[in-house]
Amino acid sequence: MTRAPAFAPEVRYALLGDDFGDVAAPAEFPETIERFWNTRWADEIGLGDLTPERRIAHFARFEPLPGYDRPPVAMRYHGHQFRHYNPQIGDGRGFLFAQFRAPDGRLLDFGTKGSGQTPWSRTADGRLTLKGAVREVLAAQMLEALGVYTSKAFAVFETGEALTRHDEPSPTRSAVLTRLQHSHVRFGSFQRHAFENRPDNIAALLDHCVAAYYPHLEQTDGPARAAAFLDAVVRASARLAAQWMAAGFVHGVLNTDNLNVTGESFDYGPWRFLPHYEPGFTAAYFDETGLYCYARQPEAVFWALQQLAGALLAVGEREALITALNGFPGAYKAEVQTAFLRRLGLKPAGEAAGEALLKALLEFMRESGVAWEAPFFDWFGGEASAQRALNGARKAHYAGPAFAALRAAWADHEADRPQRLKHPYFAREAPVHLTIEVMEAAWAPVHEADDWSALTALLADIGDARRGYALGCARTGFLEG
Repeated sequence: MTRAPAFAPEVRYALLGDDFGDVAAPAEFPETIERFWNTRWADEIGLGDLTPERRIAHFARFEPLPGYDRPPVAMRYHGHQFRHYNPQIGDGRGFLFAQFRAPDGRLLDFGTKGSGQTPWSRTADGRLTLKGAVREVLAAQMLEALGVYTSKAFAVFETGEALTRHDEPSPTRSAVLTRLQHSHVRFGSFQRHAFENRPDNIAALLDHCVAAYYPHLEQTDGPARAAAFLDAVVRASARLAAQWMAAGFVHGVLNTDNLNVTGESFDYGPWRFLPHYEPGFTAAYFDETGLYCYARQPEAVFWALQQLAGALLAVGEREALITALNGFPGAYKAEVQTAFLRRLGLKPAGEAAGEALLKALLEFMRESGVAWEAPFFDWFGGEASAQRALNGARKAHYAGPAFAALRAAWADHEADRPQRLKHPYFAREAPVHLTIEVMEAAWAPVHEADDWSALTALLADIGDARRGYALGCARTGFLEG
């Protein structure tokens, strides 16, 4: 029997001082009803033995976790929001609740959403709708299943308040969410100190990030450290953008306060998954120009990285930072091939073969109009799935010149771990997908009758997809497994 790891608290971000965050008091909620608890990740980090009462104490009332003696901190940051600079933002309805070490030694955060007002709430109430919390859970669970380096929804408690929102029927139910991730340090965290002309604080935050997230860079010093750090963030961000594209995911709000230094997907508001291949597909109703549409996400990430580089100019050397930035196109090109091959269950066969396969895949999806998830499920492992795909419910899609070109393109690629096809997930008629219609269908019974059965079933299906695809790997660390 494997021994459960011990929870290992460690204070790091709070040691940076008052210029980086403000002590925040959690709201007192009239109710604390557990609606989601991430048992798998609780077990992984040493909190699997918490009783229901202690779960409420730590993740609804936010009493300090065992061995963690610091109060919550509302983190300070600025950001470009739809490319307009906003110096009036920061953690307005959440805080950094605690930090600790994972069993693999990496520093992890607990961050909240909907935990009450902070010094950065302005006129907002600091709350989160229950539907918003459910959407966060679904997005994180589905992205994890599809191999995206994502934060984890850790706990959700319904809080018994009636909230008024302009973009959903009101009054609506309230909740508080805790997410688990490697870092909540945003690009905008550096932008704030650049705006305030505080190179000393930029240097301090840079040193913190190197020590906490990129310790292999600790041998670099002076201006070289800023460029080495930016290079690492560029590569991590290129990987993330590529994984979103392969998942058919549209984040919706790629502002510089929604991108972090570990290249980890988080903060799920108006997200969408593609119903089918549509480059201009947008997630947010207020994204009227398509700035953050599906096909423009890599561009949006690169633009945000340029803003981070601008903030690092105060402590770095211009030409070295430009060189680091210029690594993005090449890194993205390599990562997008890797991401799509992983989703198809195929091994790499060289850059030219990967490029040809990706081109053929997208051309087939454009011409056929097939559901986005279908070919990744039906043809997982390439020819290893031929009998299943050609006798399945979508066999009519798999004919014609575009599909013939796709099939020829993957002929050079061997199946990667074809034994995965024995998993019961691949005996299903259709893949799990999470279009807006699926999400709304799972939410409707909760809203109408407090019936959670459809949502529970959907989460179970997503878990089945995660186990079937088995896309997590140690390459990017503990939280992707």
